[in-house]
Amino acid sequence: MSTEQHLVTRAVELAQQNVDDGGKPFACLIVKDGEVVEEAVNHVAQTGDPTAHAEIRAIRAAARRGLTDLTGHDVVVTAYPCPMCLGALYYAQPDRVLFAATREQEGEHYEDGNRLMSLGTFYDEYAKPIAERALPSRQVQVDDPTAPFRAWTDRHEDD
Repeated sequence: MSTEQHLVTRAVELAQQNVDDGGKPFACLIVKDGEVVEEAVNHVAQTGDPTAHAEIRAIRAAARRGLTDLTGHDVVVTAYPCPMCLGALYYAQPDRVLFAATREQEGEHYEDGNRLMSLGTFYDEYAKPIAERALPSRQVQVDDPTAPFRAWTDRHEDD
């Protein structure tokens, strides 16, 4: 068995254990040079926190240990990441993502949607114009909406 297969198998085993413990079927490993440096499972069912996905929990655990940039690391997951986790991974910057199940394979057995989206529509929501998305959003006019952004740039212009 290759190192990649061993790692993905470990993620699947963690996800299975999480299901056995009453959780959802997701796990994430953060790996450097073939060694697991952090691992987490989805805790949405256990905590009621809709952001407690395995990828988010693993990234947060790594950050608590001072690992805030995943360059040089791989992320190993049970299924291709949802848009929330995919966005977090883009910010975390791992070298690559290794996954066991495609979204289509996952969708044959599992649905994790809500009143605003389904597994099949979630990715498409992001490509729609804001006015056409399932989650209503609108800009509200205030005196100076860009003040904090300008302040941040002023404070960090020499970085």
